[in-house]
Amino acid sequence: MVFAEIDRIFKLRRRSAPANGIEAMRKLVGGKLHGIRVTESNLEYHGSVTLDPAHCEAAGIMPLEFVDIWNKNSGARITTYVILGQRGSRCCVLNGAAARTCQPGDELIICSSVYLDGAAILDMSPAVLTFDADNNVIDRLRYKVSQDEAGAYNFAILDENGDRLSVPLKSGVRQKRAS
Repeated sequence: MVFAEIDRIFKLRRRSAPANGIEAMRKLVGGKLHGIRVTESNLEYHGSVTLDPAHCEAAGIMPLEFVDIWNKNSGARITTYVILGQRGSRCCVLNGAAARTCQPGDELIICSSVYLDGAAILDMSPAVLTFDADNNVIDRLRYKVSQDEAGAYNFAILDENGDRLSVPLKSGVRQKRAS
């Protein structure tokens, strides 16, 4: 029985392997803060984004890690690194040059990345936190990719209980579970 399962997994992974047999590293979502609001922007500080350590830990984002920031208000997209602010402050402070792209109150998506081979996507389940207007966490979600017997990928958004939610998931509104 164990050998049959191992054989099935290898067949699935072979179907998703590139033609030349060399698996490239892929940039995949590591964790995400979705809908966090800018609390300050400080042009005169060293460049970075200052975040509440509790938010970073819950999303798997490390200090000094580079993150992509997408501003939902202006459409600006930047890359910078994370520094930790005061725990429990719910801060999201853009510093240095990044301060030019975001104003207090702007709603952001902050996403970390990991580089893995493509097959590792089946073992991942990145955390996604969503926020209210005061940067309180309102949802703790997970992304999950699976592969069916034919090798096709399936994508799911899971709530804290592991229940599937509708895809795509609308921001700012608690969603009903998928059927």
